[in-house]
Amino acid sequence: MNFSCHKQDLLEAINTVQKAVMTKATLPILEGIYIEADQRLKLVGNCFDMGIEYYVDADIKEKGSIVLNSKMFSDIVRGLPDSEVFIQQKDNYVIVIECSNSYYEIKGLSAEGYPMLPEIEEQNKITVQQSALKDMIRKTIYAISDDEKNKILTGSLMEVSDGEITMVSLDGYRLAIAKTFVKEDVSFKAIIPGKNLSEIYKILEQSDEKVKITLSANQALFEFENCRIISKLIDGEYMNYRSFIPEKFETQVEVNVKEFTKGIERASLIMSEENKYPVKLVIEEDSMLITSSTKFGISKEQIEISTNGSNMTIGFNPRFLLDSFRVIEDEKVEIYFSSPVGPCVVKPIQSDKFTFMILPVRI
Repeated sequence: MNFSCHKQDLLEAINTVQKAVMTKATLPILEGIYIEADQRLKLVGNCFDMGIEYYVDADIKEKGSIVLNSKMFSDIVRGLPDSEVFIQQKDNYVIVIECSNSYYEIKGLSAEGYPMLPEIEEQNKITVQQSALKDMIRKTIYAISDDEKNKILTGSLMEVSDGEITMVSLDGYRLAIAKTFVKEDVSFKAIIPGKNLSEIYKILEQSDEKVKITLSANQALFEFENCRIISKLIDGEYMNYRSFIPEKFETQVEVNVKEFTKGIERASLIMSEENKYPVKLVIEEDSMLITSSTKFGISKEQIEISTNGSNMTIGFNPRFLLDSFRVIEDEKVEIYFSSPVGPCVVKPIQSDKFTFMILPVRI
């Protein structure tokens, strides 16, 4: 194997596939990155729950393949000068890495036996803009549960029907739903592990470039121009999340997102990580008092709102409110309150591109 490519191109590929490499494995090969020089340069990382394949433009002089320890390889390349990198394989799986005045020889492993990404049997396929998918993940991933006892809720539901893709996360305290349109006339449901979605989110770009999503019985494939990601799916039936959303509301308010978020943040300043206190919302006519009272002191802040319905006092975990409101780009949203002890629902004005539901706490 003998090839050369630019340091930044190689480093981007390493950083991407490294997200799917095991840090502690019983077999050393599973802590490595598979490198193959053929028509193009291909790097692969695979931890079985997720696999990533990345292609790099390179000047390939001799074909070949090898596995290099992921951490050592990435540390070496990251520290190289910003120039062309030359990599050549010698006998006994020794790899020579040269760049400007830097020279390394490191021992690799045979590529035989490395778990390559499987081929996906295409059952359902859709195409969506990278920016749209990235935004949907951002608006829902915070509500994924980390409770391994309820495996279903450690992933997000991806639901496609009637020309629309919906992503749903639910952790027992809040519900997050985000939607966008797709051109394909297909219908399917899949539950994608939250930890895999977190890595996919980092790889997605804020661009109009397309990502193709293909579903099989137990895997999802995400394909970009230079990258393929395969994620295992979570088995089981997702909860009927629609049944959790109230249909009747006692109070409806329209708030400025920035003002409300800043008010909750300031109310949280007199709280500590060890002692969780609720933030209280007092709704009267066209004003909302955001207040908190803890052993450290009290906080009060008044903001203007538009109100339709009854006056109400209700308490929430401030972190749950902030998780939702920090991912909203809209200037204003509507908050619907079912009762002082029932969930509130946050929606954009005249749209259903997202829906957040948050359970209150007793005050």
